Amino acid sequence: MKEILAIIRIDKVNETKEALLKEGFPSITCRKVMGRGRKKVLYELFQNINESLNVMTAEVAEELSEVHRLMPKRLIIIVVKDEDVQKVVKTIISVNQNGRPGNGKIFVSTVDEVVRVRTGETDESAV
Repeated sequence: MKEILAIIRIDKVNETKEALLKEGFPSITCRKVMGRGRKKVLYELFQNINESLNVMTAEVAEELSEVHRLMPKRLIIIVVKDEDVQKVVKTIISVNQNGRPGNGKIFVSTVDEVVRVRTGETDESAV
């Protein structure tokens, strides 16, 4: 079994969730996360948008400060059988890829054991 961690844009969560459901993968976990990649983000663009909309809040200002240069993202976690990894990865990429920086990252790791708490089932039957 494999665990797939996908860091994606906030605005792509529902579309990704629906695409995975359509492909037969209804069980996911999604978390709010903050992070940044290698490329420098042009925070001046966010500053201009916030100023033009007159919505610069303390929270937004803090996020754009020198100390906190992290962008809000979403982390999707899904555990699948080994043979389903490529299908899930391709599905996530098809929804989230737009050719611009910030589309996200996908990490695939091996899962040694799974136990369903309610029934005690293990491994693939627990997924």
